Amino acid sequence: MTTLSSRVTRLQPSATLAMSQKSAELKAQGIDIINLSVGEPDFDTPEHIRIAAQKAIDEGKTRYTPVPGIPALRQAIVEKMRNENGLEYTAEQIIVSNGAKQSVCNTLLALCNEGDEVIIPAPYWVSYPQMALMADATPVIVEAGIEQDFKITPQQLEATITPRTKAFILCTPSNPTGAVYTADELEALAEVLRRHEQVVVIADEIYEHINYTGQHASIAACEGMKERTVVVNGVSKAYAMTGWRIGFIAAPLDIAKATQKLQGQYTSNPGSVSQYAALAAYEGSQQCVEEMRQAFARRKDLIVELAREIAAFEVNEPMGAFYLFPKCSSLFGKSFNGRTINNSTDFALYLLEEAHVATVGGDAFGSPECFRMSYATSDDTIREALKRIKQAVEQLQ
Repeated sequence: MTTLSSRVTRLQPSATLAMSQKSAELKAQGIDIINLSVGEPDFDTPEHIRIAAQKAIDEGKTRYTPVPGIPALRQAIVEKMRNENGLEYTAEQIIVSNGAKQSVCNTLLALCNEGDEVIIPAPYWVSYPQMALMADATPVIVEAGIEQDFKITPQQLEATITPRTKAFILCTPSNPTGAVYTADELEALAEVLRRHEQVVVIADEIYEHINYTGQHASIAACEGMKERTVVVNGVSKAYAMTGWRIGFIAAPLDIAKATQKLQGQYTSNPGSVSQYAALAAYEGSQQCVEEMRQAFARRKDLIVELAREIAAFEVNEPMGAFYLFPKCSSLFGKSFNGRTINNSTDFALYLLEEAHVATVGGDAFGSPECFRMSYATSDDTIREALKRIKQAVEQLQ
C-alpha cells in the first residue's frame, strides 16, 4: 500500500461537502431531500455576465492568461476596492485565483512556516484550520459562542497572540454564523493588532454584499492595517458565480508577489472565460447584487421566525451571509427510535434520515453545540424544511 504524505493524512475531509454528497445519494434513491447544507446562492448567474462569457468564447479568449489574471480584471478590482471600500491598491497588488478558497490557501502557504500559529475564531469555516495545517502551521482556535453573537472580543484576541502568531483569519460576514463585525468592533481588534506587528490579517470578505447592516466594514480600512492585511474576496456569492471559480486577494505587494509565485507553480491562471465573466460582473450594473441581497434578507427573516418557534433551539439573528446557526445542545441525550443524539453531527444525521433535511453539524465549524442551515433557497422550501425539522425535534424524548 502506498505511503501517503503526512500533509494529506493530517487533513480532514470537508464536512459540508460530505453532507451534500450523502444527501445527493439519498436523493438518487428517490427520497425527497431538502438540502440546506450547501453554501451556494440558488440564483442563476445574471444574464449580462453570461453574455460576456459567451462573447469571450466567440472571440477566442480561451488561451492562457497572465498568472495573476488579465490586466483589465485586476484594474476593475482596483476600482472596486477604491469605490466600494475606500482602499487604494495598484493592479500589482491584486492576484486573481481559482476562487476565494485558493486565495486564502495561497496566502497561508506564502506566509507560514512550521511552528507558526494561525489564530482562527470559532465558529469558523471548515477549511481554515485544514489550510493552516497544510501550510505546516498550528491553528489556534478562539471560541465565541452565541451569547457573544459569535464574535470574539479584543481581550480574547490579545490573550491568544504569542511571538509565534503569524496570521489571524477574520471572516465577516461570517460563514457559518452570519455574524458581522461593525466598524467599531473592527477598530477595537485593530487596536490590539497594532501592538503585534508580526501578525498578518487575512480578511475573508467573500460575503461582503450579502449584508443586512447597511454598510460593510473592512479591517483593512482601520488605521495602519492595510499594510498588513490581505483582503480576500471574489464573485461567487455576490454574483451567484460559485462554479466560475474566481476569487482574488488585495494585499501588500510582497505578499501579492509571493502568492503569484506559488500560483504560477501549481495552477497558473484561473479560467480565461471566467475572468471575462468576472470583469463584466464588476464593470456592469450592480442592481442584480442588490436584488439578490434583498431576497436573502427576506429569507433570513423567515427562517429566523420559524426557527424561533422550535423551543429546543436558541437562535440569534444573523446580519449577513445566508446561514443560520442555531444552538441545539438542549437536545443532546434525547432519543427517538433507538437513536440517541450525542452531538450536533448526530443531530444533523438525524434530521437527514428522519426529516429528510440536509444540514451540517457544528462540530465541523468548531462549535459542537450548534448546527448550520443555509437559507439560499426559496421561501416555500424554507417553510417546508422548518416544518419537517420541527416535527423531527418534537419526536425526540
